[in-house]
Amino acid sequence: MDVSIIAGSSSDEDLIKKVEKILEEFGVKYESNIASAHRNPERVREITNNSEAKVFIAIAGLSAALPGVIASFTLNPVIGLPKNVKLDGLDSLLSMAQMPPGIPVATVGIDNAKNAAILAVEILALSDPALWERLQEYREKNR
Repeated sequence: MDVSIIAGSSSDEDLIKKVEKILEEFGVKYESNIASAHRNPERVREITNNSEAKVFIAIAGLSAALPGVIASFTLNPVIGLPKNVKLDGLDSLLSMAQMPPGIPVATVGIDNAKNAAILAVEILALSDPALWERLQEYREKNR
């Protein structure tokens, strides 16, 4: 497993599908789960601690605690994908971007599933020459 996608709510399904589509284009293995940092924190811990993923993508709206909670359970990179639910998504974006020192979360733009997936691929490609090649081809094709 290379990437674990965790969304805070079933209403995030549209963003999950967009992330999955990009990961599939690159042949990246992933798993997807729904677990709320507020409603099921123990499930979030269980998913994170039992995952073999190298990178986590956390999708959340509103107070968007999910990426930070995941980051508190792992040393692996966590990418926050803020969802526009209220306040044009600024509440989610700022929740993810303003993490305390020592618990980083890489945060992409609001509803920007494509960048979350590509960032995960870039991280994985650092140690996978074949994936690096596919990423270079993708970039050339999509300029």
